[in-house]
Amino acid sequence: MSIDSMDKALACARVLAEHNGGDVAVLDLRKLNTWTDWFVIATATSTTHMRGMLKFLEEKLASLEVELSRRPRPADDEEWCLLDAGNCVFHLMSSGAREFYELEKLWFEAERTDVSAPSVKPGL
Repeated sequence: MSIDSMDKALACARVLAEHNGGDVAVLDLRKLNTWTDWFVIATATSTTHMRGMLKFLEEKLASLEVELSRRPRPADDEEWCLLDAGNCVFHLMSSGAREFYELEKLWFEAERTDVSAPSVKPGL
């Protein structure tokens, strides 16, 4: 059974949220352009955190059999890491870069879905 691009975008967004990505959002761009369907945006607390989220994201994409157009390797002072998976583009950003570039405001017409990590019940 094949899952569609929306399900893949949401599954990857959940992985970012589970690994402490901040303010994880999925923007539906299907009606707004022809070059991609989804933006997934997450805030990283440091370059090390960004690299960790990138690692888990790449593992999830591989498990979904999604081929990457570009495989970035963030430098020590990186503020923004873009991962192009064709119909989904991932933006892992520092809080400063996210505030400065304001992708959500730039794509204000896109439907936004916020994604958070599942709650863990005490004692489980």
